[in-house]
Amino acid sequence: MTPPLAPAGWSRWLVPPAALSVHLSIGQAYAWSVFKPPLESALGLSGTASALPFQLGIVMLGLSAAFGGTLVERKGPRWAMTVALCCFSSGFLLAALGAVTEQYWLIVFGYGFVGGIGLGIGYISPVSTLIKWFPDRPGMATGIAIMGFGGGALIASPWSAQMLDSFGAGSKGIALAFLVHGLVYAVFMALGVLLVRVPPPGYRQGGDGGARPAPGAEPAAGALISTAQVSARSAVRTPQFWCLWVVLCMNVTAGIGILEKAAPMITDFFAETDAPVSVSAAAGFVALLSAANMAGR
Repeated sequence: MTPPLAPAGWSRWLVPPAALSVHLSIGQAYAWSVFKPPLESALGLSGTASALPFQLGIVMLGLSAAFGGTLVERKGPRWAMTVALCCFSSGFLLAALGAVTEQYWLIVFGYGFVGGIGLGIGYISPVSTLIKWFPDRPGMATGIAIMGFGGGALIASPWSAQMLDSFGAGSKGIALAFLVHGLVYAVFMALGVLLVRVPPPGYRQGGDGGARPAPGAEPAAGALISTAQVSARSAVRTPQFWCLWVVLCMNVTAGIGILEKAAPMITDFFAETDAPVSVSAAAGFVALLSAANMAGR
């Protein structure tokens, strides 16, 4: 799929909505804890087993992002977003089939493995595209993109809780919730696929933020301020890369460990008190965590 070049005058401010449509969708992963108690009850799973689809999804996110990064750069954001759409939505559909047939392995394979690939490819494509469009504000561009991923549970958590309340918390109700997720997110992510564009060669931002080719003597917008370009192959051979990787790994692991248990954690904490936490309130707690996650990014 050829990367879609932006025509002259294309506003770069049309790209953040495309990025957010993908990241708000795949950010649903942070609302997985809403499904944990119903899955444990309907399929007789332990807390560890009910966490496995989420855990595998996060592992596949990291692996697919690491090994698919250079492929995303070559094929462009539209190809990457299409792959993310197909994998993420298919993962929900497979999980729905697994729930309705009570085949737990199919939920793990669908949501964790297939959906996790969609998470990884979908995570990196909007980030790299926004950085190209905002070479003057790379931090802001990155923040806009991953803000959506952090805030995905703000929508998904109460929405999932409402669906489980309407459809029921049994295997069929969970399957219907997965099915609706898969179909709605496919439509929402398709908006990003259709809207995304890459800047023309030699792009430099104008005062109005429109796409405008730069004179031949100026460096491309994607180039570093330094003249020293570092390839991924060279970077992974440096101690600085692995030091940064360890810091990021420790940081992310701590946060994700809380997010995966957020809903049952607050329910269990107040279970023996005079004011136990309801399912909807637990979903609201997950949404609150998501809002803080979004604001921090």
